[in-house]
Amino acid sequence: MRLLVVNAGSSSLKLSLLDDDGVVAGGTTVGSWQGAGHLAPLREFLATCGPVDAVGHRVVHGGPRHTGPERIDALLVSSLYSVSHLAPLHMPRALAGIRAIDKLLPGVPQVACFDTTFHATLPLAAATYALPREWNERWALRRYGFHGLSHAYAVRRAAEIVGRPVGELRIVSAHLGAGASLAAVRGGVSVDTTMGFTPLAGLVMNTRSGTVDPGLLLWLLEHGGEPRTAVADVLEHHSGLKGLSGTSGDLREVLAGAERGDADCTLARDVYLHRLARETAAMTAATGGLDVLVLTGGVGEHAWPVRAALAEALPHLGVAVDPQRNRAATADADISADGANVRTVVVTAREDLEIRRQVGAVLGEGPALP
Repeated sequence: MRLLVVNAGSSSLKLSLLDDDGVVAGGTTVGSWQGAGHLAPLREFLATCGPVDAVGHRVVHGGPRHTGPERIDALLVSSLYSVSHLAPLHMPRALAGIRAIDKLLPGVPQVACFDTTFHATLPLAAATYALPREWNERWALRRYGFHGLSHAYAVRRAAEIVGRPVGELRIVSAHLGAGASLAAVRGGVSVDTTMGFTPLAGLVMNTRSGTVDPGLLLWLLEHGGEPRTAVADVLEHHSGLKGLSGTSGDLREVLAGAERGDADCTLARDVYLHRLARETAAMTAATGGLDVLVLTGGVGEHAWPVRAALAEALPHLGVAVDPQRNRAATADADISADGANVRTVVVTAREDLEIRRQVGAVLGEGPALP
């Protein structure tokens, strides 16, 4: 199956083609993509990439109804429009990508793969907000969780690296990129995560705040003189590492600034690492212990100082990394110190392979999903 993977971000569109063996046969990123009517760059890529048997779309939010990958039809598209408000930066773009591919590849089966699917297994105690049950039922308020495609792949790949069945392991998966989240995985399924109803919750991110006291936000709206739209924009685009450090928010820039002795960058780094260590430890309450800590995403794969600092904060959980292995690793690798009780593993993010697995299951060309 030659699979076209479509990942519509908030401003760009990423396309990649996987061949029959899951190898990337081609790819491109369309910057400043303008939506369903902006077909020229897609047409150009499809003209050079060869035949396409199926299309898999990364869709950030499945809402309360869509808890597994689904073949795309008019009914599903209509349903996804109805929940677009749950992820207003991403859902309209994903739907625009579906419309664009439908125009260019009519008749080719398309499958929606949701980032929320992996966390549909959260126990009610972990998924439920302590709000009036009438509110929770009326508006489908719950902790949905995100980065599920990345977590699902990373967890399976980490189990392969350590040579144990995933169902036997207690795993904390850390997807660390511009956006960041943790997943607590027990028996191969997600039992807790740091993100919630939206992707704003949890860890400190490049430009997103992570979890903030809701009372603080109410105070800003009531007494700070900040309009709701301004507060929303700041939380999404001007907080996190960017807001604390005065930089672009790229962690590499923050770490470099801290190395130079910049006080704002040093504080931003320390806040980031404190929240990361605290929430990693919290995830082990849901797993009942820790066998494997897996790090993926741009930061997880390449920022060895972050991996070292995280391990240094968690010796009481049995986490320890070998300094040389840690510095050398940028792809799939076990960086654990000899004799460490917990295996610490770096995994290259491959959401495309998880999408391929899900598309194959939906179209009957792969094993059924668990």
